[in-house]
Amino acid sequence: MGRRFGLALVAALAGGIAPVGGLAQLDPQDSANKPAEIARLSPQSLLLDLAVAGKRFVAVGERGHVLLSDDQGVTWRQATSVPTRAMLTAVYFADDAYGWATGHDETIINTVDGGENWTRSHFSAEAQQPLLDLWFANRVSGIAVGAYGSYFTTNDGGRNWASSKFAPSAKGPTHDGEAAPEEGDIPPDYHLNRIVGVGNRLYIAAEGGQLYRSDDRGATWRALPSPYEGSFFGLVPIRGDGLLAFGLRGHLFRSADAGENWVELESHTTSMLTDGIAINDLRVVIGGLAGALLVSGDAGETFRLTQQEDRKGVAALLPGPAGSVVVAGEGGVRTVRLEPAAGAGS
Repeated sequence: MGRRFGLALVAALAGGIAPVGGLAQLDPQDSANKPAEIARLSPQSLLLDLAVAGKRFVAVGERGHVLLSDDQGVTWRQATSVPTRAMLTAVYFADDAYGWATGHDETIINTVDGGENWTRSHFSAEAQQPLLDLWFANRVSGIAVGAYGSYFTTNDGGRNWASSKFAPSAKGPTHDGEAAPEEGDIPPDYHLNRIVGVGNRLYIAAEGGQLYRSDDRGATWRALPSPYEGSFFGLVPIRGDGLLAFGLRGHLFRSADAGENWVELESHTTSMLTDGIAINDLRVVIGGLAGALLVSGDAGETFRLTQQEDRKGVAALLPGPAGSVVVAGEGGVRTVRLEPAAGAGS
């Protein structure tokens, strides 16, 4: 999964909200040119994303940590050949071998052996801004997005990346019924927090209530009508043309028509919502700060809140064994047994 992950969330997990560029981190040149150190407690470090590589789970996070699990999240070990100490914010695998991770200072690294060994293909210390998520159609073609409208594409498996202007066409009416902006009025520098795909259709969740859709794998983009002005941090495609969007202060919305119209749902929390997964056609899980886990058994029409006792922030989710979810975030990676879901599928 490409996930997804706003710098506001990274700061919140570290104890406070900070603007992009305001987070404590290694000197860019140090983080770029030094390999990740092997740390005994890396499974308990800040981890920001999860992905599936065949039967393997992969987690990434602070100081270039890449963790691998070959037993569905029961045990984890650190990859020993990672060429960066930059904060890694997202990871995506096209199959069991080919994968990519991205993060601070526009760092992008790639692997062709399921995450055992990585090489760096892109980096810009001068940019001093992070990439936040990436998505690949296959082993060759991919997109990376990030802060201030950063938008990169590759057509050679991530060996080379081209930066381009993210210029979606105008959207429909806003949440308050105001007229749609002209194309040139769409702010060019909103943080692009998450990119997700299903078939040929892609979605981007962004800052300032911005949502975007592409029906041609990113060749063109259109801004969608937005149900609110706050930032979105995650999206979950569900059955049919269904889509869930979520972000600040527990705001959670559902669309049945690929983002053209929205209904706000009761999330039962005011915590920032950060990531979500559709385990099957009915069961959906969304995670957030303060240990929030929302579980639905009716394809995201209703949710039940489960508050984790340790209240550690959730950054990323994967389906785990026997009705569990693998959770990454503040305090590392762990497996959580789900309580019964809201709705018909509980």
